[in-house]
Amino acid sequence: MTNFENASKKIKLDSRSKYLRKLVLECLFGGDRGHMGSAMSLIEILRVLYDKVLKYNSNQPLLSNRDRLILSKGHGCLALYAILSDKDFFSKKILKSSSRFYSILGGHPEFDKVPGVEASTGALGHGSPIGLGIALGAKIEKKKFHTYVIVGDGEINEGSFWEASMIASKHKLSNYHIIIDYNKIQSYGQTKNVMQLEPLKEKLSSFGYKVDQVNGHDIRQLVKYFRKIKKNKRPSALICHTIKGKGFYFAEQNPFWHHKNFFTDEEKLKLLKCLEI
Repeated sequence: MTNFENASKKIKLDSRSKYLRKLVLECLFGGDRGHMGSAMSLIEILRVLYDKVLKYNSNQPLLSNRDRLILSKGHGCLALYAILSDKDFFSKKILKSSSRFYSILGGHPEFDKVPGVEASTGALGHGSPIGLGIALGAKIEKKKFHTYVIVGDGEINEGSFWEASMIASKHKLSNYHIIIDYNKIQSYGQTKNVMQLEPLKEKLSSFGYKVDQVNGHDIRQLVKYFRKIKKNKRPSALICHTIKGKGFYFAEQNPFWHHKNFFTDEEKLKLLKCLEI
């Protein structure tokens, strides 16, 4: 286990991180299904972006000068729904309808259906080229907004991610930022067994990124990184070392909790107990 992984496991969640996880649980319990583990590794990344970094207006979510955040790993959308509701893009009451047939909140996020969602994602590998096109268009039109794309570690097995990376490097897109949720587990096993990514930092550097690594659950490390990111003269890539299912000891790094489609009363109580302050 790396120093980053050890540090990620030791991070104690504060009240805000626990609160956002409770919102995710509302989605999970309301729809009785969802990608639990994939959402919980994302919470701190999204929290810092929406609390400290992104320019947006929840009352006018399509303002032309807003920063764009694309959740390419669309199956982690419950974390995105939680933060968007927290920021008043839509009512928190809607969370309990998540994954229901009649709900706007599906198992993957949809543009033009959910306020604040910038792209329909879930077909893995699509978010980075979509974000690339947005960032390239902004550069051509001399617009000042930045585009942030969150990808999963298993997702970057896709060739489209690396094609987009070459193009971003070619055009020196300093307004294009990749964030990798490196929780080291994908749907059916550990990433190192399914498709070894290491040496990941060196691979990303060779594609022209300015690469950094952080503990993806450490608020201070994330804030420090994003405060300096706009000074970069080329595309950036941040490797966030995270824990799948973070905050729930029995679910952490457990592939069984990648996706759940039924929760017993006992499981619900167990999940909620982990978030007691």
